[in-house]
Order: sequence, then structure tokens, then C-alpha cells
Amino acid sequence: MKLTPDIPAPSAILEAALYADDLDAAEQFYGEVLGLDRIQRIGDRHVFYRIGGSVLLIFNPEQTELPPLNPEMPVPPHGARGPGHVCLVLSRDEIAVMRKHLLDWNIPVDAEFDWPGGARSLYVRDPAGNSVEFAEAHLWS
Repeated sequence: MKLTPDIPAPSAILEAALYADDLDAAEQFYGEVLGLDRIQRIGDRHVFYRIGGSVLLIFNPEQTELPPLNPEMPVPPHGARGPGHVCLVLSRDEIAVMRKHLLDWNIPVDAEFDWPGGARSLYVRDPAGNSVEFAEAHLWS
């Protein structure tokens, strides 16, 4: 329910961020294991992946907590500690294929189940401990 009708409602999430101390391990998981399309890696600061019309940002919090170095891009310092969460959309059949693929990589499944509305979810952990969910798109229908 929109409480303030005179402000615009965002139409989508453009980007989401997770934090990982070891970007090499994160890059192996998201790039090699999950096969995501890498957009950019800047040293030990960040690695970015395209997912459909959105971008998944993986930041090293040690680096992003520092003040910006480029005055033309004054992104405020940010960072998080502890496990975050991201949910990636797959069909039910694709979730089953991903499950097998992840187990082949010795990545244990944290949980998998059907939600009350019928959508399937599969949860694993990335090397930084972030919760990575694969779910059917109608989860929030």
C-alpha cells in the first residue's frame, strides 16, 4: 500500500549489493560456478555481474568503507558485515538443474521447499556466507 501518492514509485531494482572479503572466491562462485556475466572488476574493491536488467554488485567492505578517491564519482562510503541475501529467478526445472550443478561443485544446499503460494526456492551459501536463493518468479505474486 502506497502511503504517499504524490511521490513516484520505483519501477524496479536496478542493482543489489552483497559484501565479500575475498573477491577471488566470490568471482569463482558467481562467475565460474553460477556462470554470471561479469561486467567489471576493480582490483580488490568490487566485482559486478549483469543479471537480466539488473546488476549484482559484490563489494569488499574493507575497500568500500573508505572515502571515495574520485571526486567525479563521490559514492558515499558503505559496507556491511555478516551474511546478506540475494534471490535469483529460475524456473522450477532450472532450479532442479542448478541444484545438481551446485552439488557437483560440492556446494551444499541450505534449504529447498515450496512456498505456500507454490513457488519453489533453493538456498545455498556463497564463499562469504551470503544466502543465495534461486526461486520461481511467481514467489511474490
